[in-house]
Amino acid sequence: MTVTSLLDDARVAELVRDATAAPSMHNAQPWRFRYARGSRTFRLYADFGRAMPHSDPDARALHLGCGAALFNLRVAVAHAGCHPDVTLLPDADDAALLATVRLTDPVDGDLGLTLLHPVIHQRHTSRYPFAETELPDHLRTALNDAAWREGAALAFPSSWHLRWIEELTEEAEARNLTDSGSEEDLARWTRIGAAESDTATDGVPDYVFGPRKHGGRAPVRDFSGGRPTADFGTTTFEKDPCLALLSTEGDRPRDWLVAGQAMERVLLVATLDGLATSFSTQALEWPDLRWPLRDPSTGTGHVQMMLRVGYGPKGPRAPRRPVRDVLVTED
Repeated sequence: MTVTSLLDDARVAELVRDATAAPSMHNAQPWRFRYARGSRTFRLYADFGRAMPHSDPDARALHLGCGAALFNLRVAVAHAGCHPDVTLLPDADDAALLATVRLTDPVDGDLGLTLLHPVIHQRHTSRYPFAETELPDHLRTALNDAAWREGAALAFPSSWHLRWIEELTEEAEARNLTDSGSEEDLARWTRIGAAESDTATDGVPDYVFGPRKHGGRAPVRDFSGGRPTADFGTTTFEKDPCLALLSTEGDRPRDWLVAGQAMERVLLVATLDGLATSFSTQALEWPDLRWPLRDPSTGTGHVQMMLRVGYGPKGPRAPRRPVRDVLVTED
């Protein structure tokens, strides 16, 4: 009897539960899964009903979130003793079908996948201040390697490039405060007050907002949008944040899925190494600000995500939709 034949519906549901622990913009969780028992194949679909027309008009961030869920599924499948045989964008006529994952018997492959499984549910986005502690070179190398393994590049900007990135983020934050479209997206996906936060299965509840920034250069978003929320107070964030830019050579849906998998691999490796992480997407939401983020020494590459990495609290876990809402199992 093969390993794949031992996966019953309950185990399949557990694999999807692991997949959906992935991060997504504003925790929209824009994914759907179908599992065919006969072919032992998952199909991952984009849920475009959860897209953000103003902040993510090309669905680039949506693809990144689905790519992160795809990577988690690969980790979970490897942990279950199977090999995940992945095909990206298998049907040119179906833009919603992002990937198929066929479960086969184990082969000599990426043993690093299995090692990451214990931290899938430990990884949380931390919107709290990090310590003013420099990231050791060996950890930077480990995170660089994680991105490279998935076909992406990770860079840690410093000096004037870091200041330039911070200025671009400040410009994006200022625009978002007066942009009605950005405000609509934020209002749709934030949950404020006990009535919404206590029962939320998606979005960003106010209990994960974190404190408002009173000082420091760390590029953190104020999810309240100026609205009254549970009082986390204000505090000073890092004056010298450790930021990392994740880039790909291309900038098409396939590249976005590659970037999403690389992003999640970096995040899980960081979590395994005791680091806290968060995102800074503000400048990425404006095309004229996203382009200048790229590597100034080469002028090449497309920045797909900006990560903030450091030593700090992991932060509370954002809610997840029940597996029954995102998985269909068929013969």
